[in-house]
Amino acid sequence: MTVFVCLFVCLRLESPTRSLIMEAPRGVQVSAAAGDFKAACRKELHLQSTEGEIFLNAGTIRLGNLPTGSFSSSSPSSSHSRQTVYELCVCPNGKLYLSPAGAGSTCQSGSNICLWS
Repeated sequence: MTVFVCLFVCLRLESPTRSLIMEAPRGVQVSAAAGDFKAACRKELHLQSTEGEIFLNAGTIRLGNLPTGSFSSSSPSSSHSRQTVYELCVCPNGKLYLSPAGAGSTCQSGSNICLWS
């Protein structure tokens, strides 16, 4: 494992060949008081809390590149080309997607998006 420490500038923890694990008996805190905090990975990013919650506190939370499902309305006059309001839906497997908002929920567990792997 490589540890870089730059006083007042940066801290870099790196493990080029193995996993990197941070553990502490009373928690681990990462704070960027005067800048951004970014997490990036090649495959999957998991946030897990075994006994609590995951709390996102921000003025804006963006979920980019969510797929948009379709909703079959019984109203022939409905037009999805002008749709500006969407409902955030969660599949049984945890996948998120957008569905055109309606008078009631338009989320469907049998949506084609939920069936994709």
